[in-house]
Amino acid sequence: MIRNITNVRGIKCWGAHTGVKSMRRDLAILYSEVPAKVSATFTQNLVVAEPIKLTKKHLEETNNMAQAIICNSGNANAVTGKQGEEGALAMAEAAAKEFNIDTNKVMVASTGIIGKAFPTEEVVEGIKENVKKISENSRAGSFAANAILTTDTFAKEGFVEFEIDGNTINIGGIAKGSGMIHPNMATMLAFAFTDLNIDQKLLDKAFKEAVNDSFNMITVDGDTSTNDMASIMANGLADNEMITSTSDPHYITFKEKLHELMTHLAKLIISDGEGASKFIEYRLDGAKSKEDARKIVRVVSDSSLVKTAMFGRDPNWGRVLAAMGRSGINFDPAKVDLWLGNSTEEVKMLEQGRPLEFDMNLVKRILKQSEIIIQMKLREGRASAIGWGTDLTTDYVMFNSMYTT
Repeated sequence: MIRNITNVRGIKCWGAHTGVKSMRRDLAILYSEVPAKVSATFTQNLVVAEPIKLTKKHLEETNNMAQAIICNSGNANAVTGKQGEEGALAMAEAAAKEFNIDTNKVMVASTGIIGKAFPTEEVVEGIKENVKKISENSRAGSFAANAILTTDTFAKEGFVEFEIDGNTINIGGIAKGSGMIHPNMATMLAFAFTDLNIDQKLLDKAFKEAVNDSFNMITVDGDTSTNDMASIMANGLADNEMITSTSDPHYITFKEKLHELMTHLAKLIISDGEGASKFIEYRLDGAKSKEDARKIVRVVSDSSLVKTAMFGRDPNWGRVLAAMGRSGINFDPAKVDLWLGNSTEEVKMLEQGRPLEFDMNLVKRILKQSEIIIQMKLREGRASAIGWGTDLTTDYVMFNSMYTT
C-alpha cells in the first residue's frame, strides 16, 4: 500500500472533478479531524492572488491554527478583483459549513491561469458535493495530489516517519509545480501534514528552514508566481510529549525528516519542469556564509546561458564562472574550482582559476545524461549550499508561447 498524507493520524482528503478543468481532477479537499498548528510561507511577488490574501488573514485571526485546506486548480483567482475576493471567501465558507467549523479555520489556495474570472459556482458546488467523500484511504491522498496539478505531468507525493519512545510520528506531503518556478517560492503549492505534538515556534523554525533549503533552492525559468504557498499542519494526534526545545533530540530528528520530505518534493517539481530534458544539481562549497552559498547557486541555476549550454550538451564552464561572478557575492576567482559530472563520474574543468585540459568525449558522454551535477568550490570559508534546476529547451519556449491559447 502506498503511504502518503492519509497515513498521518487524523488526516482525510479527497480530489474531485468539478468541471473547471475539462478532463482532470481540479479540487482538493484536505482535512484534519482536530484543529492543527500551521506554519506557512507565501509568494514574495507583489501581485498576490486572492486565496493567498484570505489564507494569510485567517491565520492571523486564529493565531496560526487551521483544520482544512481547499485548493482548486485550473484558475489562479489572481488579478480578479472583488469577484475573486468573494470567490475565495465563498470557498472557505462552503467548506466551513460542510465541516461545521469556523470559516477562518479554512485555508484556501488556487492555481492556474491568471486574470480569468473565478468560477465560484462550480468550485463551491464541488466542495458541497465532495466533502462527504473525504477518506483516510491512500487512494484519496493520491486523488488530492492529482487535483492540485496544472501543467504538471505527474502527481508529487512524499512520506517519512520516525519514532519517539516507540510511537511512530508521520509526516506526509503533496506538491505541484512545473513552470514559473524560481527560488523564494514559485508557482508551486506544497501541503504537508504531521501528527507530531510540537510547540508553534519550533514548528515555524523547522518548516522555514526546510523551505529555504528545498523549495527556495529550485528554479525552472526564473519566474515567481502570484499563488505560491507552502504549509504544514501539525495536529498533535501522535500524542507525544510536546517538543519545546531545539536541543531536544526528537526536534532534531523531526527537522531532518521534514528536510528530507521537502527536498524530495522539490526535486520532483524540478524533474517535471516544463519542456525540460535535464535535471541539474548545483553544489557549492567553501563560501563565507550559508546565504552567500545560496545566492551564488541561485544565480548560476537561473542563468539562461548555463541552462542552454546544458541543453546543447556544451561544456561551456565559462558561463558558470561568469554567473558566479555576477551574483553580487565577493570571492576570489583565482581560487575557484569547477567540476562537471553525474552520479558516477566527473571531470574537473577549472582548478584555482586555471583551465584544465579534459577529455571532450567523456564530457559529452556525461552531458548526454538526463541528470547532471555542476560542482563549485570557492575556498573562502566552510559554508555550502545545494540547488536544483533544469535546462532551457525549445519545448519550453513552444509550450509557454501558447499556454493560454
